[in-house]
Amino acid sequence: MPMIIGEIRRYLRDNSALRVSRSLRDTAYKALQAKEAFMREHQREPDIIELAKAMDVPKEEVVFALDAILDPVSLFEPVFHDGTDTVCVMDQVGDNKNTDEQWLARIALKEAIDSLNEREKRIISLRFFEGRTQMEVADEIHISQAQVSRLEKGALDRIRKNLD
Repeated sequence: MPMIIGEIRRYLRDNSALRVSRSLRDTAYKALQAKEAFMREHQREPDIIELAKAMDVPKEEVVFALDAILDPVSLFEPVFHDGTDTVCVMDQVGDNKNTDEQWLARIALKEAIDSLNEREKRIISLRFFEGRTQMEVADEIHISQAQVSRLEKGALDRIRKNLD
């Protein structure tokens, strides 16, 4: 019997789409055993803090381990179906950082910067993307700080006009 179980575990480990470390899997299986023991004793399911105390490990480690052994879910897996429309996992997952509006704003900004001449592009790049001071930019492109300030102001004005 142990040999068969070992062969099954080896097969599942070798043919899984995701690789989870052995120590993480061991922690997860210990958490599952501790959960079953807690349920037998208290007749209810433990929360993460109770489970972590029972195992004497940090709660974050328990959460991470239990998440690691969950089966992956397809983004196209149906979550709800009312006869007409099917709602998939993908419909429930949102990305607030990369919205369509932000993509469009970035494209517009790139086009506005591309409309500048090479010297202005260099100044804007050094000032706002590399975080240099006007004095550092002036030293690098061999002009005065006042000229950098004037060119920067003009470039920013043109960028603003192109974005409107």
